[in-house]
Formats: sequence, structure tokens, C-alpha cells
Amino acid sequence: MGKTSVLLTNDDGVQAKGILYLAEYLKENGFDVVVVAPEKERSAISHAITLHKPLRLKPVREEENLRIYAINGTPSDCVKMGIEVVMEKNPDIIISGINNGLNMGTDILYSGTVSAAIEGALYGIPALAVSLEEDGDFEEQRMYIFLKKLIEKVLEEGLPKNTLLNVNIPDFRKGINGIRITILGKRIYTETFQKNYDPRGKEYYWMAGKISEIDNDERTDIVSVKKGYISITPIHFDLTDYEAVKKLSSWKIDI
Repeated sequence: MGKTSVLLTNDDGVQAKGILYLAEYLKENGFDVVVVAPEKERSAISHAITLHKPLRLKPVREEENLRIYAINGTPSDCVKMGIEVVMEKNPDIIISGINNGLNMGTDILYSGTVSAAIEGALYGIPALAVSLEEDGDFEEQRMYIFLKKLIEKVLEEGLPKNTLLNVNIPDFRKGINGIRITILGKRIYTETFQKNYDPRGKEYYWMAGKISEIDNDERTDIVSVKKGYISITPIHFDLTDYEAVKKLSSWKIDI
């Protein structure tokens, strides 16, 4: 039986600590690792793909059981290129991360990290999106031990069709109280736009604002991480509201 093959990507870029530390740990623990990641940070880009310019694949590093590539594309591009171009056969599992910053609740709608894992699930490959509290300790070995156990469990048990796992990890330095299987919480971003002027007198805007968290209880990823638990949320990318389908089917709408 060969080594377990892993495709790693992220939205923080190919030189980010999270992806490089995870790649090294998995390589040292018997996995065959391929990294395909954006050449620069592509955070909050959601599930964008590149259609109107060529994608360029650049080898960064190659050694036994670890190959690293950068592309001038998005996280979802990276998954597609990894599967269709770089790897000889589909990986056993896809991991997006480890992201510097949590991706909880409605954050997942904007997240390049989560969208890359969704792209993996679209291929029918088990996929994880993994995020660590911002400026958390990327050298914490207990985090990597946990992730290895989770990978092994996913490969042993499998995941439901069209489902990925969104994993959010508090900073271990603050203490970890355990692991919870959670649901998505709710966060609302109240946006403001700060107007400024460039040296030529032309106006430009910076988006700012604050986060409001509403109606979150113990079942949610948001509350669980705040209380020191690692959150594992199964995400299903079928966004259909089936109850609304039943209701709308009774509407009388004519052409």
C-alpha cells in the first residue's frame, strides 16, 4: 500500500507559515504531499476562478514526498491545476490551510480557504478547510497531531457526498478545552467606506467596518471557538432551501 497522497492549498500564498509547516509535518509523518498555492495572498476571493488570462505554474521546491508549486491564480484555480495538471492521479484528500485567521459562520461565503475545499469536494475528493485563530502559534505540535488524527479518521470513515469539513482552531496558547462538532454561526459585517484622495486629487475608498454576531448559541462554531474548543463543521455546498421550494411551488406565476 502506497503513501497517502495529499493536495495542499490556501489563500494566504505559497510562502505562508500555515501551509509550509503543515506540508513539512505531513511529509515527515509518511504522507506524499503536493502543494499548489497562489503565488501571493488571495484572501476573501471566495470561489473565483481565472478565465481571462493564462495561468502560469511555477515549481518552487521538489524533494522526496514533497513538491511545491505556485500559480498566478486563485485558491480554486490551485485545486483544479493540482488535480488536472500536477498530480498523476487524484489525491486521497485535499486540505486548504492552515489559514491565518478563523473562517466561521457567514465568513465562509467570502473565504478563499473554504472555497478551495469546496472545489475539492466538487471533484468527489474528501476535503478539509483548516483555519487557526489570527496570529496563533503555527509551531504548536499538538495542532498537527490533531490534524493528522482527523485526516486518518476522514480517510477511514469517509464523508457524505458533497460535504467537506470546516475546521477552526483557537490559539493553543490560550488553552484548548476539547473538540466540538458544530453548526455555522451568524456574523453580519456593518460596512463603512473611508474616502481619501490620492496625490493627484482623485478620490478612493477603503472598506472598513465592524462585525456583529447574532443569535449564536453553544452549537455554533463562533461560540465554541470563543470558549476554547476546536470546531468541526460539516459543510454541504447545495445551497437550495428545500422548504422554500415546497412553498414557492404553490405560487401561481404565469408567463
